[in-house]
Amino acid sequence: MSEYGIVTEAGAVRFERLLPAPIDRVWEYLADPALRAEWFAGGDIELKSGGSLTLVFRNSELGPPGEEVPEKFRQYEGMESKGEVIRAEPPRLLVFLWFEESGPPTEVRWELEPRGDATLMTLTHSRLPNRAMMVDVSGGWHLHLDVLEQVLAGRERAPFWSRNEALARDYDARIPAEAQA
Repeated sequence: MSEYGIVTEAGAVRFERLLPAPIDRVWEYLADPALRAEWFAGGDIELKSGGSLTLVFRNSELGPPGEEVPEKFRQYEGMESKGEVIRAEPPRLLVFLWFEESGPPTEVRWELEPRGDATLMTLTHSRLPNRAMMVDVSGGWHLHLDVLEQVLAGRERAPFWSRNEALARDYDARIPAEAQA
């Protein structure tokens, strides 16, 4: 299993990660706003079909203390995104629409499967409208999943922003032009 996401169809990327925690604990890190904020974005979620979702991003808190936020990302600190829950089946499935600033929403699907004391997480982000967004989303998810693994394993946080730049280059090289929706 590769840490890198793969293009599954035009406008869709999928990640698989074997996480070092049982399924109920991994679910908590998806569903609980305070725990989700430790690796991705905080914000309220109603775990029911049609439920609202707010994602509040504070990426400056995801790396080691004192790590400098690049100028181009400072404007996104505290940014809120909205969404709508499509399906919630604790502790195995969470699907939501993520409303974009312009254009139709994208779809995020989390599937969890127990694997002994670990959990296989499959994350699929689809309905991505163009290659540029696929590259950005892929690098972002890769990085946030790395942070989730660190948190679940109780490891010290690795640098966030330098890794972000490297992953953007990696995914720009990995995602073919025809992957565009």
